[in-house]
Amino acid sequence: MTQTVEFFFDVGSSAAYLAWTQLPRLRAETGAQIVYKPMLLGAVFQAIGNRSPAEVKAKGAYMLQDFDRHAKRYGVPFAFNPHFPVNTMALMRGATALLHKQPERFEAYCDAVFQAMWVDGLNMGDVAQVGAVLHKAGFDPQAILAMTAEPEVKEQLKAVTTEAIERGVFGAPTFFVRGQMFWGQDRLDFVRETLASSSSTLT
Repeated sequence: MTQTVEFFFDVGSSAAYLAWTQLPRLRAETGAQIVYKPMLLGAVFQAIGNRSPAEVKAKGAYMLQDFDRHAKRYGVPFAFNPHFPVNTMALMRGATALLHKQPERFEAYCDAVFQAMWVDGLNMGDVAQVGAVLHKAGFDPQAILAMTAEPEVKEQLKAVTTEAIERGVFGAPTFFVRGQMFWGQDRLDFVRETLASSSSTLT
């Protein structure tokens, strides 16, 4: 039986970007299926009274150094976005739309947006900039924009965000494996260990 890893994320999270870069390796090493759960992190924060670590000066400075360390360990590029924080509602609606309407293009969309946000340092709160990024990645920006305006897409993003809150999510990325929750890209080792222990009980 194929195991699943639920991945709650928002492209506005630098930690979610780092985790995203490691998902192909996780999938290849464990055989697990990644269940993508695009959510709106700002709405989660608002609902539970949380806030970004970047808003706490000392903690934000430390976490930035820690993200740099992990990027080096993973062998991936990383640069903190100078436009942070960015309103990601339109971007996450885009992710939601593609996940359900064109799932074969979902990962390419997220790759492009994460790259623009956390490598290239672009202002992804600017509609024109987003359009340029999507066009370069081979998407029709107007078609994506049209999908983000569809009521069912908006409701799906709200539903997943509500699900995240109800299940105790307080930040991104958050993983669920067989009912266990793991928060942060630096908890991927625990995700792997849980998958491994689960595999041994299934054989």
